[in-house]
Amino acid sequence: MKQKTPFEAIVQRHGPTVWRMCRAVLGAGPDAEDAWAKTFVAVLEGWDALAEDTNVEAWLVRVAQRKSIDVLRSAARRAEPMASTPEATSPHNTAVGPETAPDPADLALARERNAMVWKAVDDLPERQRLAVAYHHLGGLPHDEVARVIGGTPEAVRRASSDGIRKLRLRILSRDGDGPVPQE
Repeated sequence: MKQKTPFEAIVQRHGPTVWRMCRAVLGAGPDAEDAWAKTFVAVLEGWDALAEDTNVEAWLVRVAQRKSIDVLRSAARRAEPMASTPEATSPHNTAVGPETAPDPADLALARERNAMVWKAVDDLPERQRLAVAYHHLGGLPHDEVARVIGGTPEAVRRASSDGIRKLRLRILSRDGDGPVPQE
């Protein structure tokens, strides 16, 4: 009989993927952190009943998607505006591994580049941002992304492709190595 992977190992293995999903859907800040935490609390509650042949990463992405929507709905009911938070201090920031002692200059550069990429993702039109998040960051196939955000797999594929193209143009133009984006 195959023994189920310990929950702590699942958090370590898939935590960064869930974080990228929540971050891409909700942007930087406490909402993404809330969705990440709520995802793993919900997953922990159902962990013992989960079938052994379940694709855990796909299941986590679906739970994260639902928890992100819950957070969005909750945020829409809040009357107070959100202040920006320092994403670089997030415990879920995976830009740099914990085992190494990086040069502070490299760390600062990595944070700056990470922030630039996330800003470019945030600036995408919603449909492209969600398609990029669910497909490229969450690992869902296009047909499953279509079920989550609506539309056909072909439309999702196109939105994802357009989003990636815009990200490349924006990031390359900010680095000074590429063409100026034309949107």
